[in-house]
Amino acid sequence: MSPPRRRRAARGLTRFGPLIVVVVSVLAIVVDHQLRASAAPSAARSANAPSAAGPVEAGRELFVVGCSGCHGLDGTGLRAADGSVLGPSLTASGEAAAYFYLSTGRMPLANPTKPPVRKDPVYTAEQIDDLVSFVGSLGDGPAIPQVQPAAGDLAAGGEIYRSQCAACHSATGAGGALSYGRAAPSLSEATPLQVATAVRIGPDQMPAFGDDAISADQLNSLARYIEYLHHPDNRGGVDLGGLGPVPEGLLIWMVGIGGIIALCVWIAYKPRRREARATR
Repeated sequence: MSPPRRRRAARGLTRFGPLIVVVVSVLAIVVDHQLRASAAPSAARSANAPSAAGPVEAGRELFVVGCSGCHGLDGTGLRAADGSVLGPSLTASGEAAAYFYLSTGRMPLANPTKPPVRKDPVYTAEQIDDLVSFVGSLGDGPAIPQVQPAAGDLAAGGEIYRSQCAACHSATGAGGALSYGRAAPSLSEATPLQVATAVRIGPDQMPAFGDDAISADQLNSLARYIEYLHHPDNRGGVDLGGLGPVPEGLLIWMVGIGGIIALCVWIAYKPRRREARATR
């Protein structure tokens, strides 16, 4: 290119350079906007879509981290070097057992040698659902029962509770002592679904009750009655902490007899006090 042409091209760039920059910037903004707009629906769909892994695989990941140390990677259980059981097999536990132990915080255990007790759950509700799905996939254990306390009969539930549950959990659901230093837990925090799963699986020393022993309708009534025990309609005075009729009756007898003895002593010593004042 000759020098005059170069000078004309340079003058053209100098004159139209700002315009070219503005046009290029506008085109870049428009293209970026279109790309973002086209990507937004796909991003929303991927955010709302369920996990490709599914609840069973998500539960497996949680199980490997928090449960396999005692129950094994495949849930078939583990034994210590001395032959003692670290964690039993879960192949027959089913969803019901997994839900009961996880939702009540009884699992996982910090110390496998200690009996499980109720505490705040370690996992969230969603994580519990995933773990329940995984444990349920290990075998043909009992499924989570359907329970509807509102459909149950309160009086019938009371009869079932007094005949099947009160001997261990006490008449008021406060819990009680069992053999070998164990104790039946209080039912004050038990939800209807936890009651239903416990009835079906029989945790710890509690026997399992199948449909032939406690039907689905009876289970609804039992769950309703245990809900009633959380806030019973006590009439006739103070319930004394809901300890039950035997300890409450014993306390009343002790207070009553103690009061009568104190009154008799006061009456017996009253004439002597008068005689002592008269002789002064």
